[in-house]
Amino acid sequence: MRTIGNFFWFILGGVVMGLAWWLAGLIAFLTIVGIPWAKACFVIGQFSFFPFGKEAISRKELHQEDDIGTGLLGTIGNVIWFVFAGIWLAIGHIMSALACFVTIIGIPFGIQHLKLAVVALAPIGMTIVSSEAAVITRSANRGRGGW
Repeated sequence: MRTIGNFFWFILGGVVMGLAWWLAGLIAFLTIVGIPWAKACFVIGQFSFFPFGKEAISRKELHQEDDIGTGLLGTIGNVIWFVFAGIWLAIGHIMSALACFVTIIGIPFGIQHLKLAVVALAPIGMTIVSSEAAVITRSANRGRGGW
């Protein structure tokens, strides 16, 4: 089912937002100071091409410890990202979601766009994992009293 969802996602517009992420990454990379954001853009761009069967989760949630992207520097990076690129990518995903919601068959695609819009607002400190790994991580964390 994932393969079918990803196939239709890609040919019915997912490629456009994936390329938008890669373009944002290229621009960030060219600024030199934007290289940390560029890496996130390329990873999330790949996720944006084929989102079914994958989820974005916090690295802190996954590893149960802070790193440079999940602490204070990550928060500062996300604020800078939001101002310069995050809001625009989120708007692109929201507009794409609205277009998908026009048809009943497009509703699952619209939901994916909304998930990607949330990631677009603050991608630093996030990682992409399989949906199964995300479920396992969340259930293990509930058992530990974490997240």
